[in-house]
Amino acid sequence: MPDQSISQVRTPEPPQEEQRGRAAGHGISRRRLLGTAGATGLVLGAAGGAVGYASAPAGATPLTSVGDSQVPFHVKHQPGITQPLQARGHLIAFDLAPGAGRKEVAALLRRWSDTARRLMAGEPSAQDDTGVAGDAGPSSLTLTFGFGHSFFTRTGLEKQRPVALDPLPDFSSDHLDKARSNGDLWVQIGADDALVAFHALRAVQKDAGSAARVRWQMNGFNRSPGATAHPMTARNLMGQVDGTRNPKPADSDFDQRIFVPGQGEPAWMANGSYAVVRRIRMLLDDWEKLSVREQEGVIGRHKADGAPLSGGTETSDMDLEKTDSQGNLVVPFNAHARITRPDQNGGAAMLRRPFSYHDGIGTDGVPDAGLLFICWQADPLRGFVPVQRKLDRGDALTPFVRHESSGLFAVPGGAAEGEYVGQRLLEG
Repeated sequence: MPDQSISQVRTPEPPQEEQRGRAAGHGISRRRLLGTAGATGLVLGAAGGAVGYASAPAGATPLTSVGDSQVPFHVKHQPGITQPLQARGHLIAFDLAPGAGRKEVAALLRRWSDTARRLMAGEPSAQDDTGVAGDAGPSSLTLTFGFGHSFFTRTGLEKQRPVALDPLPDFSSDHLDKARSNGDLWVQIGADDALVAFHALRAVQKDAGSAARVRWQMNGFNRSPGATAHPMTARNLMGQVDGTRNPKPADSDFDQRIFVPGQGEPAWMANGSYAVVRRIRMLLDDWEKLSVREQEGVIGRHKADGAPLSGGTETSDMDLEKTDSQGNLVVPFNAHARITRPDQNGGAAMLRRPFSYHDGIGTDGVPDAGLLFICWQADPLRGFVPVQRKLDRGDALTPFVRHESSGLFAVPGGAAEGEYVGQRLLEG
């Protein structure tokens, strides 16, 4: 689980009225038009276990501002990749129904895209809306759509399948449940309100109709907006300040590391990215038996503030050569933060946007909790794979985590006005 993060600021719309009225004929809420006083900048604080995506509140966020934050659907890169982490999330994979081909898939992606556009604007879905989110704003809702390796065989589009979508290699730490791995189609849903996220989940499931059936679903969460009084990186379920380093959008090479270039890939993938999705169970009972000092040695950072064991603050460069008075490395040679550094992996980098999860107590009597690991990169063979192979060879964190499911999905660029996601693939 690489040790990286992003800082990003999101400014919401002004506070809302309690009753949401709609401007006639438009997808703009009445409170968006009238709420002009007392607006406060919103910075969402969150990051996660492997490569964190970090954003944090500049101050306590007024609850009235949370629901009004809106993410546009028609953008260059699909929403849900570069936005700050949301408080609630659902990941869901579908397999195409027997007999469903390109025609049925195109109709499905058209429905999903229309639903995503409507819901992300705070509007009801076009058909049989459940009303679950009827009194809420968009709440930073995003829906992101991707294609799995098997999708191209089922639709006769093998020639359009990217080489980068070749199945991930086996890793020694894997304990994968095939029934909860991969899939023809993948949808990521995120929002800052649980009901808004669930509303979108139900809409996506209903829109699938007879064209596709659910293969697996996973539910996650992050820190809520306004939960902290000052900017800070979030903690994962191990209690670690998590996600301190990650490629930043301001970096000159950010786009080339995260997004697919215009050359060397199928044209339909331009401005897209590849998502690696892993359900990583944290063995919390074992982890919590360690002392704080032992936990810090496993990670390579202080638990209290995320600063490297070599000294400084959370964002200080880690001194990998520093030794103590007895000549021992201050940051252990197998510390997670040391092993996952890009400069220790040939520059391998990925943008990670995870959710934590807790699914109660497992059949083994211990918490079924951990990380829904989602990382984005232009090429998983240069991003995720080298880091995971190195973790396999001796990460101190390995005894305390278990990789239980895995998937790799090609996520095309955003849909232009009048288009649906994947149109250039299905109608090209």
